[in-house]
Amino acid sequence: MPRVRRVRSEAFLTLALLNIFVLIAGFAALDVIEARPLPAVPHPVVNAEGAAAAEPASSSPADPERIAAVLDDPMAESGLAEGLSAFVADGATGAALYERSPDVPAIPASTTKIATAIAVLDVVGPDHVLTTTAHFDAERGMVVLRGAGDATLTTTVDPGAYPRVATLEELAEGVAAALAEEGVDTVSVGYDDSLFTGPDTGPSWKPGYITEGSTASVHALMHDSGRISRDTSVRVPDPPRATADEFAKRLKEAGLAVEGDPAEATAQGDPIASVDSPPMTALVEHMMLASDNNMAEALGRVAALETGGEGSFAGGAEATHRVMESYGIEDVELADNSGLSPENRITPRALVEMVRVAADRADLHAAVSGLPTSNSTGTLGNRYTEGTAVNDAAGLVRGKTGTLNDVSALAGTVHDAEGNMFVFAFVANSPGVQGFQLDPLAAALARCGCS
Repeated sequence: MPRVRRVRSEAFLTLALLNIFVLIAGFAALDVIEARPLPAVPHPVVNAEGAAAAEPASSSPADPERIAAVLDDPMAESGLAEGLSAFVADGATGAALYERSPDVPAIPASTTKIATAIAVLDVVGPDHVLTTTAHFDAERGMVVLRGAGDATLTTTVDPGAYPRVATLEELAEGVAAALAEEGVDTVSVGYDDSLFTGPDTGPSWKPGYITEGSTASVHALMHDSGRISRDTSVRVPDPPRATADEFAKRLKEAGLAVEGDPAEATAQGDPIASVDSPPMTALVEHMMLASDNNMAEALGRVAALETGGEGSFAGGAEATHRVMESYGIEDVELADNSGLSPENRITPRALVEMVRVAADRADLHAAVSGLPTSNSTGTLGNRYTEGTAVNDAAGLVRGKTGTLNDVSALAGTVHDAEGNMFVFAFVANSPGVQGFQLDPLAAALARCGCS
C-alpha cells in the first residue's frame, strides 16, 4: 500500500508543520469561522520549545515497551484506574504501540464528531455547500424561507470573517431585487423547516443540554446555531421562528413592506434567491474546532439525505454506520451525530482507525485539519496552558475532545521528541472524570523518545 502510506505521511507532515506554525506565529489560522458564536478562539502558545525543535521522524520504529513505560505513571496518577481505555498506533504504519481495553465499547462523547466528519465528507465531498433558499408564493404574496441545515447561517455580513458565511441580509437583498423586477413591494413571510424530520432532541439527551447552552433543538432552519446572539451560549426556544423573525427584519431593511408575523409554510417552486454556506471542509473544521453540536447533527442528516435516508437522528446514525463499515471500521454504534447521547458506543481502536482513514484521503483531510491544537485552538485552547504540568506539550497535541457527565475522551495525533507521529485515543467512562485528567497521557507521548 505505498500510495496510502505516502498520502498518510504527507497528511501527518502537514499537521506537524501546522503545529510548528502555531508555535512560531502565536496564533491559529485554523479557526475558520472566527467571528461566529462561541468560536474556537486561539490562544498564544508559550513555553513549548520542544515542539519548535522537533526533529524529523526517527528511522527506528517506536518501541511498544517504552510507550507502555512512559504511560504507566500518568495512568496510575490519573485516578482513572476503572473505566479508562486506550489505544496508541504508529502514525506511519498503523502498528499497535499500546493497548488498554482497546476493543471495549465506551461512551465517546464528542469524539463522535470524528465519525460524523468522515461520513459527511465521504458522502457529499469537500466542496459541497448547504444552500438556504427563499421562494415566492405569488398567490399568497408570501416569501418562504427554507432551511438546508446550515447552522453557520447568520444575520449580517462580517467582513473580517473567513471563510465568508451565508447571511440573512444577503438573502433578503436578493429577494428584494428579484421582487422589484416583478413590481412587488409588500409581502408576508413564511418559513419551511421540513428538511429534517423526527424528534428535535436526541436519544437520552438531558433537558439541561439546551437550557445550559450546549445545543439548541435540532432544525434545518436556524442561524448562529440557535443562539440568541453571536456572543452567548443561550439558545432560543424556537430556532426556525427566530430565524424567520430575523429574515423579516432584513427584508424590511432591504426596502420591502412586511405584513404580519412569520408563519410556518411550505416552500414551492424554484427559489428567487439563495445563499450558500462555506464549503463542507470549512463546515467540518468549524464543527470539530468549536465542537458545534448543532452543526454535527445537521451534517449527519445531510449525509443521510444524500444517500436516500431520513433527515433524522436515526437516519444520520445509519448513514454514519454505513460509511464506517465501508472503511472496515467496526464497533461504532451511534444514536446521534454530536456525541451528546450517552447511548453512543465507540472503541478506542475505532477512534484511532478513523483518524488514520481521514489522513489517508485528501477528500477527508478536514476531519484531521479540524482537530483542535493544545493551548492554541478550539476546545484544547484552554488546556496545556502556561503554568500547568503539561504545558511542554502545548502545540504538539492535536485532538478531538469529548465531555459528558462521567465521560471524558481525547483522540487525535501527537509527535514525540524524536519526531515520531502517534495516533491515540484515551477514553474514560469514570464517575466525576474531567477532561484535564487525560492531558498528561498525551503529554507523556509528546515527551517520549520512544524509538
